[in-house]
Amino acid sequence: MTDLSNFHIMVVDDDEININILVETLGKAYDISVAMNGRDVLELVKNEPPDLILLDIIMPGMDGYEVCEKLKADKKTRNIPIIFLTALTEEQNEARGLQLGAVDYITKPFSTELIKARVRNQLELKRHRDHLEELVAERTRALELTQQATIESMAALAEYRDPETGGHIKRTQAYVKVLAEHLTDHSRFKDYLDTKTVGLLYKSAPLHDIGKVGINDSILLKPGKLTDREFEDMKRHTTLGMEAIRVAADKLGYDSFLRYAEEIAYTHHEKWDGSGYPQGLKGDAIPVPGRLMALADVYDALISKRVYKPPFPHSKAITIIAEGAGKHFDPDMVAAFMQVEDQFKQVALEFADFEEERKMLLT
Repeated sequence: MTDLSNFHIMVVDDDEININILVETLGKAYDISVAMNGRDVLELVKNEPPDLILLDIIMPGMDGYEVCEKLKADKKTRNIPIIFLTALTEEQNEARGLQLGAVDYITKPFSTELIKARVRNQLELKRHRDHLEELVAERTRALELTQQATIESMAALAEYRDPETGGHIKRTQAYVKVLAEHLTDHSRFKDYLDTKTVGLLYKSAPLHDIGKVGINDSILLKPGKLTDREFEDMKRHTTLGMEAIRVAADKLGYDSFLRYAEEIAYTHHEKWDGSGYPQGLKGDAIPVPGRLMALADVYDALISKRVYKPPFPHSKAITIIAEGAGKHFDPDMVAAFMQVEDQFKQVALEFADFEEERKMLLT
């Protein structure tokens, strides 16, 4: 028989005789705490949530139904199993309790053997449920680590090909998160940018330039301005990136975390006015992930040192992005950027590749 002696049971009844019966019946097998009214229950569970509550229904002040309702409304206590103790036998009373979330009913006068059996059954169920939740949590952690390892290893390929932009990946990843989080309450984006999506965008952002692994070094590492033909070849990195990610995403299904990475890689060079590439998408036809990365990517290019340009001051980068509202960028995203531009600056300072960049950001 499974050892359940470590479980904590709270007994709630305004009648001392009933409490004594329950404590005597269960006290040798479990850790027991006692409350004699609803308010004490709510106060006690804050400090030490029990594994099971035996809850009287008819009590002065706050009755058992109300106590149950309040416990089930609180995410910290909603999963505590509740067995109602009652002299009420009408089906409608039992139905009400079950609708509120109680797991069982025990009617008065008590049968001690029935109490022991039902309490044990519910604690066994709770033990199995808790174990299942632990397994799910462990599986979730393993999946998240797999996702992160996949993204970091793929992103490293792009970074190795372009070593001059070592901090670019970390900076753009952080910019996307800052901007997306600020937009979670915006009327246009709140239905899309929930907490889970923002987290996946943050994870996926490092893959935005993964397609550069398919671009010739003579173009990718050229110190001067690209010719028109070279630029056309460079544009291919968006399509190459999308295709590379899609191979993996198709294996994992449409809802894979890589779906966001695919959209970012393919559309982060699209422009709000339709003049971008590779598809020439316009306005809301550009996926939200691509729009977010477009702004983040341009800001970082402006404040970063390159072989073909010095780093620009933060103030100049702000001006250029503001001028691009409605042209290069989603105007609402630009408005949001203007409200969090100092956070962008702090990210840039933290992950700057060169001291020259830090000095320019502080001017």
